[in-house]
Amino acid sequence: MPETYTAKAPLAARVLIADDQKHVLEALEFLLKDCGFSTHTVTDPAHALTALEADRFDAVLMDLNYTRDTTSGTEGLELVSRIRSIDETMPVLVMTAWGSVDQAVEAMRRGASDFVQKPWDNRELLEKLGNQLSSAAAERRTRWERSHELEEAREIQDKLLPKRLPELPGYEVAGTTRPIRVVGGDYYNVVRISREEIAFCIADVAGKGMPAALLISSLQAALTPLVEQRLGPRELCRRLNRMLCDLTPVGKFISFFYGVLNSRNHRLTYCNAGHNPPLLVRADGGWTELNAAGAVLGQFPDWQYEQSELTLSAGDQLVVFTDGLVESTNLDDEPFGEQNVIRIARENPNAGAQDLMSSLMRAASEHCDGRFQDDASLMVLKAVSDRH
Repeated sequence: MPETYTAKAPLAARVLIADDQKHVLEALEFLLKDCGFSTHTVTDPAHALTALEADRFDAVLMDLNYTRDTTSGTEGLELVSRIRSIDETMPVLVMTAWGSVDQAVEAMRRGASDFVQKPWDNRELLEKLGNQLSSAAAERRTRWERSHELEEAREIQDKLLPKRLPELPGYEVAGTTRPIRVVGGDYYNVVRISREEIAFCIADVAGKGMPAALLISSLQAALTPLVEQRLGPRELCRRLNRMLCDLTPVGKFISFFYGVLNSRNHRLTYCNAGHNPPLLVRADGGWTELNAAGAVLGQFPDWQYEQSELTLSAGDQLVVFTDGLVESTNLDDEPFGEQNVIRIARENPNAGAQDLMSSLMRAASEHCDGRFQDDASLMVLKAVSDRH
């Protein structure tokens, strides 16, 4: 008859008990039920896995040794690994009469939460089980809160991106972004600043996840009033950089490209602040890079930026991207690269901006088997009519 223990199960926790000895199962079941736990017993690892896949449990109390091998714990260790692959937070308390320090260490390495030696002490077993259930509940609560916060952050970041791009006579514009986490460090936008002009930009923060997303929010907040002032690209980058230098942590920076396109004279005026050079693929198949002429934002407060100009003709395609697109690698560690961007644009001279953007993103995704290593953003601007 097990000794009396007054501790009660937290919220009537449900425990799966796995052991190949009937008297052990009965003793553990009696002990746990007497303390308010709900239990389910199985006699081998296969039935344990079946039970875990079919039902919900709050913890597993399991033997390490079964009939196949009564001393090494191999079956039990394999079961620990399988349970951990099913649920990262499930408390797994392992037991064995043949335990050793090495076996206990291996069980813990594979994901066991704690270790109890047979014959067990009721008080010790119940305390360890209760502690593990409390820790797991706290971990799940923390994960839920973190997931909820990230989801809210994703919704906020989505609102920073344009839902519908403005139209400009004689041109098509398309844009997309693909973060590798819930939130990302890329940003793009297209804004009409007059009847004949649009301003567009793309940015990439060094880093990923929430810190990068917070910097993107700062960038967007600082950028919006500057765009509304219809500043030239050079002056806009100068002022934006000064503001971001006060906000950007040491070791962080933002690469940025900003352009203004006039549909009347088909002139593109731009400034590249340390960003991947956009690629202009001409209607005749020739191409050129819009090279960086300035430092990244957020590092050098007194940097003086320069701007450049070029004229677009019918059929020209401007591809603007972050490094997550061209640096995505395949299994052989080969990057997608700018040459593939140029090749696909040349092979699709009659494609609209949306279709070319989709082709490029699809090709890059196929190249890296859908496993982008960084946030990937892409804009395509297509000149569809010649100057008037």
